Amino acid sequence: MFGLSAAVRVYLAKEPADMRKSFDGLSALVAGALELDPLSGHLFVFINKRRDRIKILYWDRDGLAVWAKRLESGTFRLPDAAAGRVEMTTADLAALLAGIDLNTARRRHRYTRPLTPLQNSEKFSQTNEHAST
Repeated sequence: MFGLSAAVRVYLAKEPADMRKSFDGLSALVAGALELDPLSGHLFVFINKRRDRIKILYWDRDGLAVWAKRLESGTFRLPDAAAGRVEMTTADLAALLAGIDLNTARRRHRYTRPLTPLQNSEKFSQTNEHAST
């Protein structure tokens, strides 16, 4: 597909989109329905009613780009969500495009950064503050 960094966010619109839309129409959907900035550099994924076509809108440093895929058979299986949009990882997007059902796939436990600072880092910052005064 294309190289994606971990900093890129992927937003999937849950409501079906008209696949006749291109740059301006999809940008309007991003700004209106998803309430996001189409020039943010993130990926915005749209799917049609039959779920056999997908379009991805993204800002590519100097202009908008649209990537499209049409399945010859089968459908894309969207992840379950109550909201109007779903935030996905780039790995989830790759799995979706490869035909993997994200609702039945299991994610293995991985390290996640703690939300609160560690006690050691607090002690380290306190000792540095005392050393500078």
